[in-house]
Amino acid sequence: MSVVRVAVPIAAESTFDYWVPDSVAAPVGTVVRLRLGRRRCVGVVVAGVPGATRDDGTAIRPIDDVVDVPPIPPDVLALARFIAAYYRVSPGLALALAVPPVGAGRGRAATAPMADRIVLSDDGRRALAALAPRAAASRDLRDRLERAGAGGITCAGLSDADRRRVSAWWRSGWLAEARADFPAPHLPNDAQRAAIEAIDAAAGRYAPLVLQGVTGSGKTDVYAQAAGRAIERGGQVLLLVPEINLTPQLTARFAAALPGRRIVTLHSALADGERRANWIAAARGEAALVVGTRLAVFAPLPRLALVLVDEEHDASYKQQDGVRYNARDAAIWRARERDVPVVLGSATPSLETIEHGRRGRYARLVLPRRADERARPPAVRLVPPDDPQARDGVCGPLWAAIEARLGRGEQSLVFVNRRGYAPSLKCAACGWQAGCPRCAARLVLHREPARLRCHHCGHAERVAPACPDCGNVDLAARGHGTQRLEAALAASYPSARIARIDRDTTRTRGAFDELRRRVAADAVDILVGTQMLAKGHDFPRLTLVGVLGADNALYSADFRATERLAALLFQVAGRAGRAALPGEVIVQTAFASHPVCAALVADDYDTLAGRLLDERRLAQLPPYAHLALLTAEAPAREDVDAFLGDAHRAALGAQAPGGGVTVHDPVPSLLARRADQERGQLVVQSVRRADLAAFLDIWLPALRERPHRRVRWAIDVDPATL
Repeated sequence: MSVVRVAVPIAAESTFDYWVPDSVAAPVGTVVRLRLGRRRCVGVVVAGVPGATRDDGTAIRPIDDVVDVPPIPPDVLALARFIAAYYRVSPGLALALAVPPVGAGRGRAATAPMADRIVLSDDGRRALAALAPRAAASRDLRDRLERAGAGGITCAGLSDADRRRVSAWWRSGWLAEARADFPAPHLPNDAQRAAIEAIDAAAGRYAPLVLQGVTGSGKTDVYAQAAGRAIERGGQVLLLVPEINLTPQLTARFAAALPGRRIVTLHSALADGERRANWIAAARGEAALVVGTRLAVFAPLPRLALVLVDEEHDASYKQQDGVRYNARDAAIWRARERDVPVVLGSATPSLETIEHGRRGRYARLVLPRRADERARPPAVRLVPPDDPQARDGVCGPLWAAIEARLGRGEQSLVFVNRRGYAPSLKCAACGWQAGCPRCAARLVLHREPARLRCHHCGHAERVAPACPDCGNVDLAARGHGTQRLEAALAASYPSARIARIDRDTTRTRGAFDELRRRVAADAVDILVGTQMLAKGHDFPRLTLVGVLGADNALYSADFRATERLAALLFQVAGRAGRAALPGEVIVQTAFASHPVCAALVADDYDTLAGRLLDERRLAQLPPYAHLALLTAEAPAREDVDAFLGDAHRAALGAQAPGGGVTVHDPVPSLLARRADQERGQLVVQSVRRADLAAFLDIWLPALRERPHRRVRWAIDVDPATL
């Protein structure tokens, strides 16, 4: 019997030894099921133990079995080790990100379908016309396919049970792939051709390239052609996107551009069976292109030739809990280790990326105009929110502009980054506001059904008929969310086709894709939505964008708030006028002279970015300094304060004289209480990354030795928010 060392997904730094029969192959990277105490879990073999046997006097337990998936390849193991070391987490937790869904048991996984979007074939319509009454689930799936027509349904919206039915129907010839009806791609313009050639010229070596293109400039077409060339040479391509909702349309566009090439997706919303099958297809080299969110950076790709990171500035690439890694930075590290080019695409690159370009670390490729020669940048108007003609939170000019679009048969988007009906419920008599009993936050008023909900912890309660403090029944909804705007627009334009797109309307699998297809099919007149609609979507008949509540971000204490607001406004403004029809953007703001608004009107993100970088340099903030954030939470505030006070003293003791690390005082978190947990934080800062790493090497072990069992704490290296 041989002995192997296994990393398991627990917070401890330790690995554990297990024995395997001589008849079982378990090289490094093998995924195994095992028992750790009373718990069944999945681990990864990270080393053999030469000379050890189960009979050498130590109590070594056996593995349960070897999971039938290809071993984790060496480069992914190296990536997990890097993430564990850099972000200060255990190797087992980092490696768990690289393991496909296999479960701790031996349950049968659903088989993945053979296409991303499916329709009934003629044979399928005939064969499934007379299903038995007891086959309710099969009849429901057939009916959904029939209602969808030629557009088909997305496989991302299928349960495991439906996925098995689809696999069987596919093998029987009852299903076919739904072909995306995309317009013929434009011939690349000079800037696109130059970008494609630059990416192609970097093949076979590490080269970080920033593809900065205005919204609608055809970055996706550049990705597709560059990917096609890499695949033609026998390589595989990884494309990262910041949100799950962007994967269906990007997958369809790449499928249209790369006919005959197998494209798979990897993200957390996939059924376990499909995600596992797609992971295996990537590992075996069968998939030419992998499209996915953060976790796709760990995809096993033996012939990796090109890495693409779309919307590289997006904060969604940073994991906010568990292993707090940044997938964009991990993608860059992986490209460097594999000696392949990495393309960071954005209309509004992050300040860190821009600074790397200034220092010559990244090459810059620019797409200065829209790909459709008929398209022009939208006209931008700034209107005060207290406009005399305003009603229901919408200013007079925006009402008039919406009405004009309805008259011309064009589409409008009203953007507000608040879901629900109203952000708060307030008593008009005494000023009471509905607050969450578990968080230091107000409850959001929702309709359909009428409930007060906390968007931080999920608490929900009925809407009180009267003020609990003074008994007044005049409770006012304050502010506007997507539900309230939808109701106001429906009341003003009863014949208009209105669609609301936010987290509440897209909770079910495939719901967002269906809504997006309705908009693309010109079956929607007015869109009301949150930042889910701000990026990556191309609707040729959408000519008006109205932005409400943009000023809220300017009151944020987060030093990145202005940068994020600028990116959001440039992105959402870019939805208007992407084809022959001219576009218009109306922003309701009380700060028309703010640099963000000036940059939006001038369509000049670079000047704004330069100004923000100057401010960051003076304040010694990223990218001119490096941060680590210690967070702590406990049911009692005194426990949090005691831990952070102890941590602060330990931090001062861990810093050598002239060590170059600034230790800030502990403070309550921005949301000081969440889900009945009191929260606090402490920031450490250094101009040199090496100094910060050396400091953490001393400080974190000291924290682990301190007895604060009632406090949960975590370290976040390079935090996205403070």
